[in-house]
Amino acid sequence: MRIGVLGTGNMADALATHWVRAGHDVVVGGRDVHKAERLATRLGGSAKPGSLRAAAEFGQVVLAALPFGAGASVARGLRTALDGKVLIDCSNPVGPGFLLLTQGGPSAAQQLAAAAPGTHVVKAFNLCHEDVWRMTPPVFDGRSLAVPVCGDDETALALVHQLVRQAGCEPVAGGGLERAGLLEATAALFIGLWVGEEADAQAIAPPLAYAAGPAHEEPEDAEKAFR
Repeated sequence: MRIGVLGTGNMADALATHWVRAGHDVVVGGRDVHKAERLATRLGGSAKPGSLRAAAEFGQVVLAALPFGAGASVARGLRTALDGKVLIDCSNPVGPGFLLLTQGGPSAAQQLAAAAPGTHVVKAFNLCHEDVWRMTPPVFDGRSLAVPVCGDDETALALVHQLVRQAGCEPVAGGGLERAGLLEATAALFIGLWVGEEADAQAIAPPLAYAAGPAHEEPEDAEKAFR
């Protein structure tokens, strides 16, 4: 698979490392060519540096590893190069006080889709710190990290699911792109709990067996309990 990476920061580094190791061809694109060259060298393998446009033109799948404030404007400027491509959005529109910056409006992923309407935008990889994505693989208590994925195009979703698995994780269907805002809101909540309160965000959810309430007693067992 040909993968273009828009950005040269930590998320670009963490995710592209897995995909280079999986044998994909990667072009790292940045406004600063020297940063793109340094990251491509660090990634090794087939990774090559280029401009943002070169990465967009190269990739069948393009990772937008960009801050929320920059993503839509970059996508708008590259919309012709991105036409027909799968565009992965891993951004989190979280501001001071861990507040969601998109409240009352379209999600960050929907803003990307509006900026480059010919693309198939998929929301993924936004719920964890970049150092979690660097793990090979991200496994906790014997269980692979689950990655919710939101998008509207089945072919695009299948490609992103493949890339999630190649990062050592398990993809989870999160619904259409209209649900991407829920993932972004979840990130805002989790970051606020983890960073602001130093709380274990995982502890807020019961095990799956209890998600709909405790298991009901069999009628016979219930009768015995009242004897």
